[in-house]
Amino acid sequence: MRARDGLPLQRVTQSYHIVALRAFLRYLLVQRDISTLSPDKVELPKQGSRSIAFLNPEQIERLLNSPKIATNAGLRDRTILETLFSTGLRVSELVSLNRDQINLERKEFGVKGKGNKIRVVFLSDTAAQWIERYLTLRQDNFKPLFIRHSGKVDARDKGEKMRLTARSIQRIVAKYAKRSGLPIEATPHTLRHSFATDLLISGADIRSVQEMLGHESIRTTQVYTHVTNRHLKEVHKAFHSKDRQA
Repeated sequence: MRARDGLPLQRVTQSYHIVALRAFLRYLLVQRDISTLSPDKVELPKQGSRSIAFLNPEQIERLLNSPKIATNAGLRDRTILETLFSTGLRVSELVSLNRDQINLERKEFGVKGKGNKIRVVFLSDTAAQWIERYLTLRQDNFKPLFIRHSGKVDARDKGEKMRLTARSIQRIVAKYAKRSGLPIEATPHTLRHSFATDLLISGADIRSVQEMLGHESIRTTQVYTHVTNRHLKEVHKAFHSKDRQA
């Protein structure tokens, strides 16, 4: 069994017990003035490395091609998937996008990430083309980049009530992941992982990937090196001196 954050439940329970013990020891020292073991001497168990779920190029193509773009909603969904994979945006960053933020000529825009940190986000040629196609289809002047295409139209506050929510985006990604027959339950964050992994496997340096993801610390980005290192090992095994025999 696994806890919500992905750690084994046994490890999470153990952590809770140790935190409780440290709190109790601190209470004895500070509140009761009882000489006892220092709480700092009780170490928390080390967490294992995070597992990263990502899609390979063939799975990405299946996912991106799964929406039926003959409908407004289908074209929007294709554009959402293309934008997520092209930029590595967090779902919260995606839903907050306004159409006037996007510079389709330069294929870039600014976004405010965690800690109100501003970064520049770049669009692939393909993603920019899908955004332009989607916006051309739109018959409204609503502010949000991505809106719902069902239910009652609410034009108040420049269409703010029409903006898709993070939960809506999550359902959209899950819908097409299932339709594509992907082996994992893909989420918007899976596309973010796939974006970063694709860059690193293709030769991008980790500092650049850190900037594009909007990570405050390089340590957060380094979790992807476990994935890319495995990939490089597989490449080495497959292609390096494979005809040599001992």
